[in-house]
Amino acid sequence: MKTIGENLNVIKKEIGQAFKDRNPEPIQRYALAEKAAGMDWIDINLGPARKGGPELMEWVVKTVQEVVTDIPLALDTSNIEAIEAGLAAYKGDTVPLVNSVMARPERYTVMLPMCAKYQADIVALLWGPEGLPRDENERASLCVELCYAANEAGLANEKLFVDPIITPLNIQQEQLMANLRFMAMLQDIVPGAKSTNGLSNCSNGTPWREPLNQIYMIMLERAGMYSSIVDYEDELLVAIAKGQRPDLVEVVHKVQDGEIKDPGDVSDETQKVFVKGAQALLGHILYSDSWFK
Repeated sequence: MKTIGENLNVIKKEIGQAFKDRNPEPIQRYALAEKAAGMDWIDINLGPARKGGPELMEWVVKTVQEVVTDIPLALDTSNIEAIEAGLAAYKGDTVPLVNSVMARPERYTVMLPMCAKYQADIVALLWGPEGLPRDENERASLCVELCYAANEAGLANEKLFVDPIITPLNIQQEQLMANLRFMAMLQDIVPGAKSTNGLSNCSNGTPWREPLNQIYMIMLERAGMYSSIVDYEDELLVAIAKGQRPDLVEVVHKVQDGEIKDPGDVSDETQKVFVKGAQALLGHILYSDSWFK
């Protein structure tokens, strides 16, 4: 699976302070570390960036591209003017990725022509006028609307990274299966489109963040997910994404296929955790934090 490094994020204390102080050192250090870890994109997340967003995005893009020129950047903020400033400052032969364009007309009617102007790839976020879609069918409806509008603006399906929206396991357990069902439909809806997701959302608020992220990524990839936004410091997750842990992938698939029904069916302790996590993510049990203990 392709990976988008999430660590240049304003909510990370060191990075948030570096953005505020216009200090390039931490930003460039993390960008180089993400490159060394094999990330396929580097995400620059400014958050809302309501004050001085355009100037900040322009500065961060230039700062990262001083040291990393061969990996595309994902420009991530809800400030549309800041996105355009980043696209205007973007240099080199790589294609920028705009993260993200919501399925809300007041947003996409402005953002899609802008992205087409710079021929950027886009994350088509399936967050509609009523917020989070309730199931795979509402996701499909929003996907058709947003991707059709992107085509009309001049963006081919291959430039679209559909994001079905990952929700926390401990709050919206059924939504995680709805995402898997939607992914099985995506190529019939938008042939050639890519896909992505904010993977760590699935474990948000739980004490079992890394294993849940790792297990759900395996499930998403099997369902057809093209890429995930990930923490490059999670070495096991990166190894799984690069196809280096087929043993763990096989365990998750066997749980999905009903060949493994109990953690006691495997002897390895890591595999036991993966069986438990897979059962929770599949809705075979009602999730609780104590399930892994």
